[in-house]
Amino acid sequence: MTAATPGPGRYGLIFAAVWLFYLAENVKALLAAPDPWWRGIGLAAVAAFAAGYVLLAGRARLARRTAPPPRFTASMWLGIAVLLVLFALQIPGAGNHALPCLVYMAALAMVSLPLKQAVPFAVALFVLAEALPALVPGWSDNGYGLAVLLGSAATYGIRLAAERQRSLAAAQGELADLAVQNERARIAADLHDILGHSLTVVAVKAELAQRLLDVDLDRARAELRDLEALSRDALADVRATAMGMRGISLPGEIAAAREALAAANVEARLPGAADEVPSRNRELFAWTIREAVTNIVRHSGATHAEVLLGPGSVEILDDGPAAAQPCGTGQGLAGLRWRAEAAGATFTAGRRDNHPGFRVRVEVPT
Repeated sequence: MTAATPGPGRYGLIFAAVWLFYLAENVKALLAAPDPWWRGIGLAAVAAFAAGYVLLAGRARLARRTAPPPRFTASMWLGIAVLLVLFALQIPGAGNHALPCLVYMAALAMVSLPLKQAVPFAVALFVLAEALPALVPGWSDNGYGLAVLLGSAATYGIRLAAERQRSLAAAQGELADLAVQNERARIAADLHDILGHSLTVVAVKAELAQRLLDVDLDRARAELRDLEALSRDALADVRATAMGMRGISLPGEIAAAREALAAANVEARLPGAADEVPSRNRELFAWTIREAVTNIVRHSGATHAEVLLGPGSVEILDDGPAAAQPCGTGQGLAGLRWRAEAAGATFTAGRRDNHPGFRVRVEVPT
């Protein structure tokens, strides 16, 4: 913060100083006091009272914006006690015109002290403002008791608004932290799905190219070229995901699934088009196909796989041995379940009932 920029404490001083014009009544009465001794003491007490009130109010305002320093309440009580003494020194010269000081002290207590202490203190000042004009001869009741009540209520409202603002700021901070955590989790899930699928296909094609080196050199070269392209695509996907620009296409995933299953020697029945799927479901269905096909290539040992695609559901089936199927609690399927639940869809993964193999299904309610 530069020297030219006023901080919260300076604003608190300005806000508190605005209300000092009510002390003009004290000054006017003291200037007319017949006793020069009490007139001088009273004017000095008014000046010290105004300065003390402004400093204490500014400190209380700063404490409301930040965490109160240690022994803050004790120091505020000490300051209010000094203000009480300064108020008492004005009485011999100003008489009942010194009573506006009670309003300032009540307001200060309501914004700086714990409510269990501030409320009884404000009530005591109200009683004092009402009792003194009635008990002291020559004093008149100018509504100072009502002013104490109104000042206390107003400053309590300011205090309540400040506390709610602080709570709101804290809640906003927590929401921002939660949003960051959710975004990190999303990027981690995307990276897992992207790398898991791409590296699985790379591993399968590498094994195929190794077997073809002694059998069909031209086809082995073609597989190696595919490996290079897949590696570059995976690197581009990771970079795009890290920058928050990752997109996924349902037709693209169907085409990628066909290539991956063919490389793993899995006979596949895949939909020829995805036109009937609404745009709101396409990204979720694309991730479902990607993760399910990755599991088939990695774990299933299947020879046949099928993708059933509809406007509101996608289902991936294979005929792999039951013992080779994932249990559905891996990171990939867990991430897919999280995506489905976030979209309000139903996720099902497990062994098929009447046939060998595994089944992954995501269904979006109509």
